[in-house]
Amino acid sequence: MPGQGVAILGIFVADLAFRSGRMPAVGETIAGSGFAMGPGGKGSNQAVAAARAGASVRFVSKLGRDAFGDIAVATWEREGIAPHVARVETATGAAFIYVNEVNGENAIIVVPGAAGSLSPGDVEAARDAIASAAVFVTQLEQPQDAALRGLEIAREAGVATIFNPAPAAPVDDVFYGLSSFVVPNETEAAALTGLPLRSLDDARRAGDWFLAKGAGTALITLGERGVLLHGRGASDHVPAVAAGPVVETAGAGDAFVGAFAAALAKGLDPLAAARFGAAAAGISVTRPGTAPSMPHLDEVQALLARA
Repeated sequence: MPGQGVAILGIFVADLAFRSGRMPAVGETIAGSGFAMGPGGKGSNQAVAAARAGASVRFVSKLGRDAFGDIAVATWEREGIAPHVARVETATGAAFIYVNEVNGENAIIVVPGAAGSLSPGDVEAARDAIASAAVFVTQLEQPQDAALRGLEIAREAGVATIFNPAPAAPVDDVFYGLSSFVVPNETEAAALTGLPLRSLDDARRAGDWFLAKGAGTALITLGERGVLLHGRGASDHVPAVAAGPVVETAGAGDAFVGAFAAALAKGLDPLAAARFGAAAAGISVTRPGTAPSMPHLDEVQALLARA
């Protein structure tokens, strides 16, 4: 029987976002224009995006027994996400996010905290949640051996797999061979392949690199240039979907991945799912925050209808 919904392995961190006109130099203190704290972590953000896009979502992770961990639990309860999460004595992680107050661009430092100790055994304990899904998603904010075990369990069960290699780091080719879709952004794709991504042709060459490593399809997000869906039989450019002025780009990639996964789980073909994800990302950048910026299903459908 085909699986249902989306299972995501990843981390939760508390996002600590600071807005200013520029980054301070080493040894310098500058005045900022805003601060916000909220739920974050790539995996958790993607889980929120998928849930708001209409998927049933299970999230596999670890949390500390602390206030940041309590924020995570409250977030998942509010969004209808089913956690498969152990709570331990190590502190829950946090992320420093610098947001440029002029153009919304960002830079991030993330410390995974408790989720940094996720092990293959922890993932194995959530085998049923992964194997019963239609789509499985993981990234590289938790240890690589945990991510690999998740991909192995999903592939053994015939579950479609999405590997988001972020933060970019060298991985064994087995990761790509287990990935139905590998979904880096342009910066990550350039770092992993060693190729510049100045044009769509460059992105296609990077896509070929991922296919040669064994990935089923390369899905490279290109910011305001949209998304490239690059497979062995076709290469399709999906334009970005504008929803308004850009406020903050920090959650855009997670909005895309979560919405894309939700669309696949509901039976959309990859090209239609990529368009759906692009619309979700287009909405997310018009709002501050990461998880709080994720759009709901009706918003994405309305934007696609207008576009």
